Amino acid sequence: MARGYHGSGAGDGSEQVLDLYAYAYLAGGRQRVVESVIISLVERGVVSLRAARLRAVGGEAHPRHPVERALLAVCPRSMRVEEVIEALRDSHEIDEVAGRLVALRLLSSRRRRTTRAGRRRLASAISEGSLPVYVREGPVALAPGSVRYGLLSTRTVPDGLGRRLMRMGKALDDDRADTTGSGPDAGFGCGGGAGGGD
Repeated sequence: MARGYHGSGAGDGSEQVLDLYAYAYLAGGRQRVVESVIISLVERGVVSLRAARLRAVGGEAHPRHPVERALLAVCPRSMRVEEVIEALRDSHEIDEVAGRLVALRLLSSRRRRTTRAGRRRLASAISEGSLPVYVREGPVALAPGSVRYGLLSTRTVPDGLGRRLMRMGKALDDDRADTTGSGPDAGFGCGGGAGGGD
């Protein structure tokens, strides 16, 4: 279950109570927050996720957390889960979660990376057993089913990794071009040896 939402406060973060979505941000950034809010609302019967489509089904009249309300505002009717994730990932409400964590010095201000204090805070919550497993590990921790499939099918290759893979592919293509003799002097071959004649 999601912990209640607590307003931001000042301090070093050691005495501030963090909610489920703050821990999700520390564990996996914006993507993990979006995945966690979807899973939490599905578990509580507020939305359903079937055939990679997300739909509000009732449940709580007023979800308690601003990120939950933002998700329902994005998806008033059935929508592809990938569109909902894309819209919610850059929402003001998730910016506020990040801003609070920066103010508590649990995230770095520039790149929004978890700080040493943030990692300690997350590790402490994990050791207490107070976080759902999906907050720590994402949808891969869910049992096989429509929610796990719907969330995992939307995952894309991270930007940095995508560029790295493209460079590796280009390097492999360049190496292959050098070893196959595909230059202007190379001929074409169609298999070996002499065939039987008439």
